[in-house]
Amino acid sequence: MCGIAGIHLLAPGPAPERDTLQAMMAPFRYRGPDEEGYYTDAQIGLGIRRLAIVDVAHGQQPMFSDDRRLVSVCNGEIYNHGDLRRTLESAGHHFHTRCDVEVIIPMYRQYGLDGIKQFNGQFGFALYDQSRHRLVLGRDQMGIAPLFYTRIGDTLLFASEIKGILAHPAMRPVVDPRGLDQILTLPGLASPQTLFKNVHSVPPGHFLLVENGEISLHRYWDLDYPPAADCENEWDETAAAEALEERLTEAVRLRLQADVPVGFYLSGGLDSSLIASLIGRLSDEKRHSFSIRFPDPAIDEGTHQHTMVERLNCMHHETLFDADAIGERMRAIVYHAETPLKESYNTCSLALSELVHRNGMKVVLTGEGSDELLGGYVGYRLDEARGPHSLSPPDAEALLEQEVQASLWGDAHFFYEKHYYAHRETKRALYSDAINEQFSTIDCTAGPLLDTTKLAALHPFHRRSYLDCKLRLADHLLADHGDRVAYAHSVEARYPFLDLELIELVKTLPPSLLLKDGKEKSLLKRVARQHLPDSIVDRHKFAFVAPGSPLLLQQGIEWIEDTLSEARIRRQGYFNPATVERLKQRYRQPGFRLNTTFEDDWLMIILTFGILLDTFDLPAFT
Repeated sequence: MCGIAGIHLLAPGPAPERDTLQAMMAPFRYRGPDEEGYYTDAQIGLGIRRLAIVDVAHGQQPMFSDDRRLVSVCNGEIYNHGDLRRTLESAGHHFHTRCDVEVIIPMYRQYGLDGIKQFNGQFGFALYDQSRHRLVLGRDQMGIAPLFYTRIGDTLLFASEIKGILAHPAMRPVVDPRGLDQILTLPGLASPQTLFKNVHSVPPGHFLLVENGEISLHRYWDLDYPPAADCENEWDETAAAEALEERLTEAVRLRLQADVPVGFYLSGGLDSSLIASLIGRLSDEKRHSFSIRFPDPAIDEGTHQHTMVERLNCMHHETLFDADAIGERMRAIVYHAETPLKESYNTCSLALSELVHRNGMKVVLTGEGSDELLGGYVGYRLDEARGPHSLSPPDAEALLEQEVQASLWGDAHFFYEKHYYAHRETKRALYSDAINEQFSTIDCTAGPLLDTTKLAALHPFHRRSYLDCKLRLADHLLADHGDRVAYAHSVEARYPFLDLELIELVKTLPPSLLLKDGKEKSLLKRVARQHLPDSIVDRHKFAFVAPGSPLLLQQGIEWIEDTLSEARIRRQGYFNPATVERLKQRYRQPGFRLNTTFEDDWLMIILTFGILLDTFDLPAFT
């Protein structure tokens, strides 16, 4: 993977300059420290920083068609490039390297804009068709790779990270309060929303088309589950488990493709342990594994990690993460995430990717994505236990809540995450008077967050999975917790559970097999039992929660005290200083702890938002 940036003129004007492209890519040099490349003409400028993984010697970008009328840059990996290459060669196309992303241009030549539908990988690419003055910006189906854009007058800017756009001399960054409201309300941001006004994220499974001075967004793929009436099909459990194992094994095999060593994360949980076991099954190569340890035995998973290390005979590396290290890394994680954060565990992930880099590695496999597709959260079990909604008459507040749920999900009785009507009042208490005057225009629960027609006929399991993938996975777990903290240390994380063919299989599997007898991920556990000890398979789900803002406040760290000071909160104008002071008094009480499974860490959001304002020199709200 790499980092890309570009400038595209929508009307005649001064040609893009290489110096400007270099300035746009400088803030994320860590995404591609190995090489850089550029292309400019009268209308467009493209830049790339490369992390060399496949065909290290010959995979330089930009890449061109033989007539040089097509040019592309790509941040990512196309895992099925071998199959695509063979098909294209039989159709008369020629290749000059072994690099996976070389297939992008011939796929466009052969299939046009439909070519992107056949890519199985993690990618954010730009392809410029000089003969048609057409620019295509594409993002992978699940949103593993980031891609952002903005329009300033008659100029389109884009980059793998927002800080690349902010480096353009014409850019004047301003907070978008709608993005802040999403952070306060949802698991994280949801594309195309960002924290920066007029800066947008290309949504997963979409491409941006720029042609004849017009910009349009197109969806080429979605997580289309079958209607509830059709989802309990003829799959039996044995056949389903065999198919899941086969497809997951192939997904792991594809992600071991590299001309550099490939390691893996090992948390001690089901998902990473199964990926590690399949790696061992596919390869005799002794590989590197990486884990994080904690001095607190209540959250340390070292025993389970070492169980797997002994079985795999891998070269294991671990780092001890003390709670004191959280404050030291807070500014760094906000810089890389480009958003406020709801928790501090990204600091642990940052330490983990640092460990990988320190040991000379560029690529690791991880187990992210399993919970959202295979039913790994408690919400899936609670949906099943809840059954049909109660027929007892609701009270007034329940009726108001149902109105919000109907607006958000198209179903007044579907519960996702929290009671949003009551949550509105909490947000209004947090916001400043100036923000509250505009609350109706920024409230993200005032209307649908996504296309509710996609949810209408779905089984509750599939409905929750769709929402988890759109609202939790793509722009939170895969972004500020995945891509950003890995690339901060020039490490590419790969996600076998997010393999496109695996997802297409999972879409056909009955929910009754995925969640059987109220047990989360029951089908995956059946697969895992063939590869892992019972002590791993039968573990209760362990959701690590790093210490939050109460610990930071109780440590009395000077710069944190200043960031949360009444004077600064008042001057910034986004939050109510009196409310922040009350929260600080509560969080400072001896022995106070948040139950972050059910409670939001409001001061963590406010603290990291303050860091964001300072880091990117964002103005106060007026």
